[in-house]
Amino acid sequence: MPVPSPYAARLDRIPVQRHEAEILGGRTAYWVYGPEDAAITVLAVHGFRGEHHGLEPVVAYLPGVRFIMPDLPGFGETAPLPDRTHDLGAYAEWLTAFSAAVAPGAVVLGHSFGSIVASAAVARGLPTPRLILVNPIGAPALEGPKAVLTRLAILYYGLGARLPESAGTELLRNRIIVRAMSIAMAKTADPALRRFVHDQHDTYFSRFADRGMLREAFVTSVSHDVREFAPVISVPTLLVAAQRDDITPIEAERALATLFPDATLVEIAHVGHLIHYEAPAEAAAAIRRFLQPLGAPTP
Repeated sequence: MPVPSPYAARLDRIPVQRHEAEILGGRTAYWVYGPEDAAITVLAVHGFRGEHHGLEPVVAYLPGVRFIMPDLPGFGETAPLPDRTHDLGAYAEWLTAFSAAVAPGAVVLGHSFGSIVASAAVARGLPTPRLILVNPIGAPALEGPKAVLTRLAILYYGLGARLPESAGTELLRNRIIVRAMSIAMAKTADPALRRFVHDQHDTYFSRFADRGMLREAFVTSVSHDVREFAPVISVPTLLVAAQRDDITPIEAERALATLFPDATLVEIAHVGHLIHYEAPAEAAAAIRRFLQPLGAPTP
């Protein structure tokens, strides 16, 4: 039985519609939240192994903003890109094409792996008035204190791709492993919120199209970080970072902010890599302040 969302009452007041678009020869599913006549539209990109549902708690605290949220190729309800390796070039090209077709002129937001995709796309020419990065990947995963865990994860995804199909897919969707990942990332002491976070991962973390695409996306996620693109991103950029993030330490996020020509860093205490689940109100408040020059509504 699904665990009730603590954000459901807010989210239920926001209109939402599902759509599809043909992008780079493949079908992209996306959802539009908020009023059609909103002054600001945000194109939001979720993280690795997630889908659009993960960012809904943030949307719940920004009812006057229009959000367009696709599932990344190969995740959720979006098909993999046909005849393409799911590397960063492909994801950045897809996001640029999607933006042009569905959300021209939108503010771009990326969470976690989505921060890499969004930064790469903007650095390569995706036009946007502002960029928002939540839990940005600001340090190389193959270096530093988490390098050993990253290499173990590479072995895990590699094994999942090499085993016979049924066994490999079962390994990659193993509920015990998914729960272990969720427990490692969750920082909240609120038992009800922890149950919700774990239920979200149980429900959505294994909705990938196939194991080969998943391994390609994982290798992409650990082979790049936002630092590669920060110096050439000229638009105002907001970094919403967590002081207990195990994937990118706050010290690395502070260093990342200095690489952008025009960046604002907002730090959220007592939370880790799941800002969107554990501190969406704080993230939304930072986003609202950042978007006020564009006409963001007051709370």
